[in-house]
Amino acid sequence: MSAEPRISVILATHNRRDVTLATITRVLSCSTPRLPLEVIAVDNASTDGTADAIQQRFGEVVLVRLKSNRGACAKVVGVPRARGTFVVFLDDDSYPRPGSLERMVEHFQADPLLGAAGFRVHLPDGSQESCALPDVFVGCGVGFRAEALRGVGGPDADLFMAAEEYHLAFRLVNAGWTIRVFDDLHVDHLKTPRARRSGRLNYYDTRNNLLLAARYLPAPWHAVYANDWRQRYGWLAAAGGHRAAFLRGWLAGAMLGRWDRLRAARPRLSPAAMETLFRLDFVADRMREIRAGGVRRIVLADLGKNVFAYYHGALDAGVIVQAIGDDHFAAAGRCYRGVPILPLEDALALAPDAVVVANMSPVHADRTRRRLQAITSVPAHDWFAPGEHPSPHPGRDIECPVLRS
Repeated sequence: MSAEPRISVILATHNRRDVTLATITRVLSCSTPRLPLEVIAVDNASTDGTADAIQQRFGEVVLVRLKSNRGACAKVVGVPRARGTFVVFLDDDSYPRPGSLERMVEHFQADPLLGAAGFRVHLPDGSQESCALPDVFVGCGVGFRAEALRGVGGPDADLFMAAEEYHLAFRLVNAGWTIRVFDDLHVDHLKTPRARRSGRLNYYDTRNNLLLAARYLPAPWHAVYANDWRQRYGWLAAAGGHRAAFLRGWLAGAMLGRWDRLRAARPRLSPAAMETLFRLDFVADRMREIRAGGVRRIVLADLGKNVFAYYHGALDAGVIVQAIGDDHFAAAGRCYRGVPILPLEDALALAPDAVVVANMSPVHADRTRRRLQAITSVPAHDWFAPGEHPSPHPGRDIECPVLRS
């Protein structure tokens, strides 16, 4: 291992010995004389011999042994030990494809304000995953300018798992750094679908999203998104049979969020940061454009995590939202702020003038757009397709509309 690594790769693991050893082997093979790297492995008190196996097989790896399991956010422990100009976060079952690290460095060199470079994340079944906001990275594949990462403090270890990407993205953008997810950067992630359907994950998703809304979102957006995300994770919990986990997460998130908002003198997201992350103005402008083109009634396809931006934009532009078409969330009598949530084909039967894909996750938006192309001739608008990076303009002070229940 070079005495002066250009890149520091940090991963956290817990009781995943064989997977972790395979990942470290793959990562070390990416090191070259032109781009030397170091690996920092944080072991979350594994009981299956993971730490000993890493130490025995990889003498060059910096091993940090923790006395308790601090989850995915344990990567923060590795940040002070990183010597590289750039820091890459991986999961213990994710690894970069050949050439991606070199291209990542080129992106950082080309943009001195780039704080984080997200990778396209590929799953074993050939699908991809992406975050719910357009330029927020997935935590299993992201590179940071070390200066930027240290400046915002790294991951919040108290989050344990889930939504840690949003914590970092909010802080980076608020500090003036830019974030991009690049189409030429790739990681493979060997996780299974089962890993995303546990009661524990629903608990942390609910708790952490409510906490982050309280911690970072200014009024009136804090109340808007806290309500939306509570409702969203409640519906997901009901579908997965995890209502008890959701209720515990809701209670914990509400209490922690209230305490954090009262005691912490941290800055909320600025108007410019809100626009960069949530695209409220951008979507409102697109709604006014289609309204000027003759569209009066629309169906929103997908109940995305930031569906409020579409609802708010349509309301602001005078466009009527007839329904939200989402097969996963549809249920008898279920509404979002008074708008019925229906199976997608039932929503299309209302004969809208256009369909707007209401999902800022590029992967999910693209999937919905392709389905719309197959089942309807109604004009469809997808403003966050993969490979497109709509530039947010500086946030304006938007008066929060009167919200329908």
